[in-house]
Amino acid sequence: MAFTVTMLSWGVVEYGLQLEAEGELRNALSSIKWGTDYLIKAHPEANVLYGEVGDGLSDHACWQRSEDMTTPRIVYRIDEHHPGADLAGETAAAFASAAIAFRFLNPNYSSQLLAHAKQLFEFATTHTGLYQNSITVAAQFYSSSGYEDELLWAAAWLHRATNDNAYLYYISESPNNGGTRKMFSWNDKFVGAQVLVAKVPSNLYNH
Repeated sequence: MAFTVTMLSWGVVEYGLQLEAEGELRNALSSIKWGTDYLIKAHPEANVLYGEVGDGLSDHACWQRSEDMTTPRIVYRIDEHHPGADLAGETAAAFASAAIAFRFLNPNYSSQLLAHAKQLFEFATTHTGLYQNSITVAAQFYSSSGYEDELLWAAAWLHRATNDNAYLYYISESPNNGGTRKMFSWNDKFVGAQVLVAKVPSNLYNH
Protein backbone atom coordinates (compact mmCIF):
# COMPACT_ATOMS: atom_id res chain seq x y z
CA MET A 1 0.00 0.00 0.00
CA ALA A 2 2.78 2.44 0.89
CA PHE A 3 4.48 1.96 -2.49
CA THR A 4 1.17 2.55 -4.27
CA VAL A 5 0.64 5.77 -2.32
CA THR A 6 4.15 6.93 -3.19
CA MET A 7 3.63 6.27 -6.89
CA LEU A 8 0.24 8.00 -6.95
CA SER A 9 1.77 10.96 -5.14
CA TRP A 10 4.68 11.09 -7.56
CA GLY A 11 2.18 11.37 -10.39
CA VAL A 12 0.56 14.38 -8.72
CA VAL A 13 3.92 15.97 -7.91
CA GLU A 14 5.09 15.71 -11.52
CA TYR A 15 1.81 16.18 -13.37
CA GLY A 16 -0.42 18.11 -10.98
CA LEU A 17 -1.05 20.95 -13.43
CA GLN A 18 -2.06 18.54 -16.16
CA LEU A 19 -4.35 16.65 -13.79
CA GLU A 20 -5.95 19.92 -12.69
CA ALA A 21 -6.48 20.98 -16.30
CA GLU A 22 -8.39 17.75 -16.91
CA GLY A 23 -10.40 18.10 -13.71
CA GLU A 24 -8.80 15.04 -12.14
CA LEU A 25 -6.49 16.53 -9.50
CA ARG A 26 -8.98 16.27 -6.65
CA ASN A 27 -9.79 12.69 -7.63
CA ALA A 28 -6.10 11.85 -7.54
CA LEU A 29 -5.65 13.51 -4.14
CA SER A 30 -8.72 11.70 -2.82
CA SER A 31 -7.21 8.37 -3.85
CA ILE A 32 -3.94 9.26 -2.14
CA LYS A 33 -5.69 10.42 1.04
CA TRP A 34 -7.56 7.13 1.31
CA GLY A 35 -4.17 5.47 1.62
CA THR A 36 -2.44 8.04 3.80
CA ASP A 37 -5.34 8.15 6.27
CA TYR A 38 -4.92 4.40 6.70
CA LEU A 39 -1.15 4.69 7.06
CA ILE A 40 -1.53 7.41 9.70
CA LYS A 41 -3.66 5.02 11.75
CA ALA A 42 -1.02 2.32 11.25
CA HIS A 43 1.64 4.63 12.73
CA PRO A 44 0.37 5.44 16.24
CA GLU A 45 3.82 5.98 17.77
CA ALA A 46 7.14 7.21 16.40
CA ASN A 47 8.75 3.76 16.42
CA VAL A 48 5.68 1.61 15.83
CA LEU A 49 4.21 0.74 12.44
CA TYR A 50 1.54 -1.87 11.84
CA GLY A 51 2.52 -3.74 8.71
CA GLU A 52 0.09 -6.60 8.17
CA VAL A 53 -3.47 -7.56 9.03
CA GLY A 54 -4.28 -11.25 8.72
CA ASP A 55 -2.30 -14.29 7.68
CA GLY A 56 -1.72 -15.09 4.02
CA LEU A 57 -2.36 -18.80 4.39
CA SER A 58 -5.69 -18.52 6.19
CA ASP A 59 -6.77 -15.50 4.15
CA HIS A 60 -6.18 -17.35 0.88
CA ALA A 61 -8.54 -20.06 2.07
CA CYS A 62 -11.36 -17.52 2.25
CA TRP A 63 -12.05 -15.53 -0.91
CA GLN A 64 -14.69 -12.98 0.09
CA ARG A 65 -15.00 -9.40 1.26
CA SER A 66 -13.01 -8.62 4.38
CA GLU A 67 -16.21 -7.20 5.91
CA ASP A 68 -17.79 -10.66 5.71
CA MET A 69 -14.84 -12.70 6.94
CA THR A 70 -15.07 -14.46 10.28
CA THR A 71 -11.52 -15.83 10.18
CA PRO A 72 -9.34 -14.47 13.00
CA ARG A 73 -7.14 -11.72 11.57
CA ILE A 74 -4.08 -11.08 13.67
CA VAL A 75 -2.36 -7.70 13.43
CA TYR A 76 1.43 -7.58 13.09
CA ARG A 77 3.74 -4.64 13.65
CA ILE A 78 7.35 -3.52 13.57
CA ASP A 79 8.93 -1.62 16.44
CA GLU A 80 12.28 -1.01 18.14
CA HIS A 81 12.62 -4.67 19.10
CA HIS A 82 11.20 -6.02 15.83
CA PRO A 83 12.55 -3.70 13.12
CA GLY A 84 11.69 -3.42 9.45
CA ALA A 85 13.65 -0.64 7.80
CA ASP A 86 12.28 -1.53 4.36
CA LEU A 87 8.67 -1.17 5.46
CA ALA A 88 9.30 1.94 7.55
CA GLY A 89 11.38 3.49 4.78
CA GLU A 90 8.75 2.96 2.10
CA THR A 91 6.04 4.35 4.37
CA ALA A 92 8.22 7.38 5.07
CA ALA A 93 8.52 7.88 1.31
CA ALA A 94 4.74 7.61 0.97
CA PHE A 95 4.16 10.25 3.62
CA ALA A 96 6.83 12.60 2.25
CA SER A 97 5.66 12.39 -1.36
CA ALA A 98 2.03 12.83 -0.32
CA ALA A 99 3.03 15.84 1.78
CA ILE A 100 4.26 17.50 -1.40
CA ALA A 101 1.10 16.56 -3.28
CA PHE A 102 -1.12 18.15 -0.60
CA ARG A 103 1.13 21.14 0.12
CA PHE A 104 -1.02 23.82 -1.49
CA LEU A 105 -4.57 22.47 -1.31
CA ASN A 106 -4.36 21.09 2.25
CA PRO A 107 -1.29 22.53 4.03
CA ASN A 108 -2.29 21.34 7.50
CA TYR A 109 -2.66 17.77 6.30
CA SER A 110 0.61 18.10 4.41
CA SER A 111 2.39 19.10 7.63
CA GLN A 112 0.90 16.11 9.42
CA LEU A 113 2.13 13.76 6.70
CA LEU A 114 5.61 15.26 6.78
CA ALA A 115 5.83 14.77 10.54
CA HIS A 116 5.03 11.08 10.11
CA ALA A 117 7.60 10.82 7.31
CA LYS A 118 10.37 12.27 9.45
CA GLN A 119 9.57 9.99 12.38
CA LEU A 120 9.52 6.88 10.24
CA PHE A 121 12.76 7.76 8.47
CA GLU A 122 14.47 8.20 11.84
CA PHE A 123 13.01 4.89 12.98
CA ALA A 124 14.11 3.12 9.80
CA THR A 125 17.68 4.41 9.88
CA THR A 126 18.24 3.69 13.57
CA HIS A 127 16.57 0.25 13.65
CA THR A 128 17.61 -1.55 10.48
CA GLY A 129 16.54 -5.00 9.38
CA LEU A 130 14.15 -6.71 7.00
CA TYR A 131 10.49 -6.54 7.90
CA GLN A 132 9.84 -10.21 7.12
CA ASN A 133 12.23 -11.17 9.92
CA SER A 134 9.86 -9.41 12.30
CA ILE A 135 6.57 -10.14 10.52
CA THR A 136 7.50 -13.68 9.57
CA VAL A 137 4.09 -14.57 8.10
CA ALA A 138 4.82 -12.14 5.26
CA ALA A 139 8.00 -13.89 4.13
CA GLN A 140 6.49 -16.35 1.66
CA PHE A 141 4.18 -13.79 0.07
CA TYR A 142 6.04 -10.47 -0.10
CA SER A 143 9.63 -11.06 0.87
CA SER A 144 11.85 -8.00 0.66
CA SER A 145 15.31 -8.32 -0.89
CA GLY A 146 16.80 -5.47 1.13
CA TYR A 147 16.20 -2.14 2.81
CA GLU A 148 18.96 0.11 1.45
CA ASP A 149 16.86 1.12 -1.55
CA GLU A 150 13.90 2.11 0.60
CA LEU A 151 16.11 4.26 2.82
CA LEU A 152 17.56 6.11 -0.19
CA TRP A 153 14.07 6.43 -1.71
CA ALA A 154 12.73 7.88 1.55
CA ALA A 155 15.69 10.24 1.93
CA ALA A 156 15.24 11.49 -1.63
CA TRP A 157 11.55 12.20 -1.07
CA LEU A 158 12.22 13.86 2.28
CA HIS A 159 14.80 16.12 0.68
CA ARG A 160 12.33 17.09 -2.01
CA ALA A 161 9.67 17.76 0.62
CA THR A 162 11.88 19.74 3.00
CA ASN A 163 14.95 21.00 1.09
CA ASP A 164 16.92 19.81 4.12
CA ASN A 165 20.38 18.88 2.88
CA ALA A 166 20.81 16.41 5.73
CA TYR A 167 18.84 13.97 3.60
CA LEU A 168 21.16 14.56 0.64
CA TYR A 169 24.10 13.97 2.94
CA TYR A 170 22.56 10.65 3.99
CA ILE A 171 22.30 9.66 0.33
CA SER A 172 25.85 10.73 -0.47
CA GLU A 173 27.21 8.73 2.45
CA SER A 174 25.34 5.55 1.55
CA PRO A 175 27.72 2.73 0.58
CA ASN A 176 25.23 1.40 -1.97
CA ASN A 177 23.57 3.61 -4.58
CA GLY A 178 22.18 0.67 -6.52
CA GLY A 179 24.40 1.05 -9.55
CA THR A 180 22.80 0.27 -12.90
CA ARG A 181 19.48 -1.53 -12.45
CA LYS A 182 17.24 -3.41 -14.86
CA MET A 183 13.92 -2.47 -13.31
CA PHE A 184 11.97 -0.40 -10.81
CA SER A 185 9.39 -2.11 -8.60
CA TRP A 186 7.89 -2.35 -5.13
CA ASN A 187 10.91 -4.45 -4.18
CA ASP A 188 13.64 -2.35 -5.81
CA LYS A 189 13.45 1.45 -5.60
CA PHE A 190 17.06 2.27 -6.43
CA VAL A 191 16.08 3.59 -9.88
CA GLY A 192 13.37 5.77 -8.36
CA ALA A 193 15.82 7.24 -5.88
CA GLN A 194 18.33 7.83 -8.67
CA VAL A 195 15.73 9.71 -10.73
CA LEU A 196 14.84 11.94 -7.78
CA VAL A 197 18.48 12.69 -7.03
CA ALA A 198 19.12 13.44 -10.70
CA LYS A 199 16.59 16.26 -10.42
CA VAL A 200 18.52 17.92 -7.59
CA PRO A 201 20.48 20.99 -8.80
CA SER A 202 24.13 20.11 -9.29
CA ASN A 203 25.29 22.85 -6.93
CA LEU A 204 23.54 21.00 -4.10
CA TYR A 205 24.57 17.48 -4.97
CA ASN A 206 27.87 16.60 -6.59
CA HIS A 207 28.11 12.81 -6.04
